[in-house]
Amino acid sequence: MTDLKDKAVNAKDKIVGEVKEATGKVTGNEELELEGKIQSTKADIKEKAGEIKESIAGKINDLTDKKKDK
Repeated sequence: MTDLKDKAVNAKDKIVGEVKEATGKVTGNEELELEGKIQSTKADIKEKAGEIKESIAGKINDLTDKKKDK
């Protein structure tokens, strides 16, 4: 359940970041634009880290299963 919650939070952060970035561009507010870029990029990094974590966990489970079969 935590993974689903993390994915939802990351999606929200990415959307909010993109909105802040766009708003900053339209209004000429460079600080808001940068804040949005950072928030969006942070969400991308967290998402990628979650994917890597899932991949590693899957590989560990596969190795564990193979050792049990022997």
